[in-house]
Amino acid sequence: MGESEAINVQVSRGPLNRLMGVQVIGSGSYLPDNVVTNEDLSQLGCDSDWIIQRTGIRERRHVPPGMTTSDLATEAAKRAIAAAGIDKSEIDLLILGTFTPDHPIPQTATTTQHDLGLSNCPAMDISAACAGFVYSFITAAQFVANGTSKYALVIGADANSRVLNPNDKITYPLFGDGAGAVVLAKGSDEQGMLAYTMGADGAGTKLLYREMGGAKVPYEPSDDKSHCPWLVSMEGRPIFKWAVRLIEDNFAQVCEAAKVDYSDVKLWFMHQANQRIIDYAVNSCGISSEQVPVHLDRYGNTSAGSIPIALDEALAAGRIERGDLVMFCGFGAGLSWATTLIRW
Repeated sequence: MGESEAINVQVSRGPLNRLMGVQVIGSGSYLPDNVVTNEDLSQLGCDSDWIIQRTGIRERRHVPPGMTTSDLATEAAKRAIAAAGIDKSEIDLLILGTFTPDHPIPQTATTTQHDLGLSNCPAMDISAACAGFVYSFITAAQFVANGTSKYALVIGADANSRVLNPNDKITYPLFGDGAGAVVLAKGSDEQGMLAYTMGADGAGTKLLYREMGGAKVPYEPSDDKSHCPWLVSMEGRPIFKWAVRLIEDNFAQVCEAAKVDYSDVKLWFMHQANQRIIDYAVNSCGISSEQVPVHLDRYGNTSAGSIPIALDEALAAGRIERGDLVMFCGFGAGLSWATTLIRW
C-alpha cells in the first residue's frame, strides 16, 4: 500500500455562516472547440468502455496549442459581463479560482484583467482546485455585502489538459478544460447565502497533488520520462470515499442551518468529478436526478469551471427564477470544500 493510500481522511466540519444582500446578475461560460472523445483516447491505450462505466464521461474539451487558462477565463467573463448588462468599467473586483495558472507568477487574474480591459480593478487568484469557484464566490460576496465592491467578477477556470500526464490511463481521461463566470452585485435582504460552510483538511494533501514547481521541490530538468513530478497525480479511490461522505454531511449541515428541507431546494450544483459521486449523493439524500444539472458526460471534470458552467447552462435554459433556492457544493485537492445554499 502506498503512502497516499494509507491516509485515512475523515470528514471534518468547517464553521457555518450566513451572508445576505448579494445576488448574481449575470453568468457566462466558455469551452474550447476541440472535442476529445473516449475513442480518441483509445489511441493512448485508454479503455473507452471503462471510462464510461466508471465515470460517465463520453467526451471532454481540450485547449488547442497557444490557448491558456486566462483565455478561457476571459471569454467566460466577457459573456458574464454582457449578460449582467453593465459596462466593464464598473467591475471593481476580479477573483479567479484556478489551480492551472498561466505562470507561477504573476497571478492569472491579472492577465485576465488586462485582456478584459479592466484598467483599475484589483485581481487575485484563489487556488482551491475543484473547490476554487465556490471559494471565490464566497470570498467575493463578502466584498459586495459590506459595500467595498459594487460589481465583483468571479471566475472558475482550468486548463487541466496542460498539467496531466497522458501516460496516466486512469487520471488523464477524467479531466477537461473550461471556464464559467458570474457577476455579483448588491441584492435585497432576502437574497444571498442562507448558510455556507467552507474548510480544508491537509491530511489528504497527497491524494491529489503536483509535487514539483513550488518552493519545496523547484522545477529541475530531467530525462526520466517514467516519473513526472511536474504533472498532477491523483489517488481516486480515497478521494471518492471522502467526497461522497462530505457531500452528504455538508448538505445536511447547510440545510439544517438555513432551516429548509431538501424538498425546498430547486437545483443542486455539485462539482462534477465523477457520475458515480453524483449518483451516490442523489440516492443518499433523496434528491431527484432531474434537479442536478450535469455536463460531465460532455465536458469531463473541468475543476473550478465545473459549477459555474453548469450554472450558466441552467440560467440560459430558464431553470432558475427569483426566490429559488439553489445549492453549490465544490470539493477537491487540499482537501478543500465549500458548500452554500443561495436564495436567488
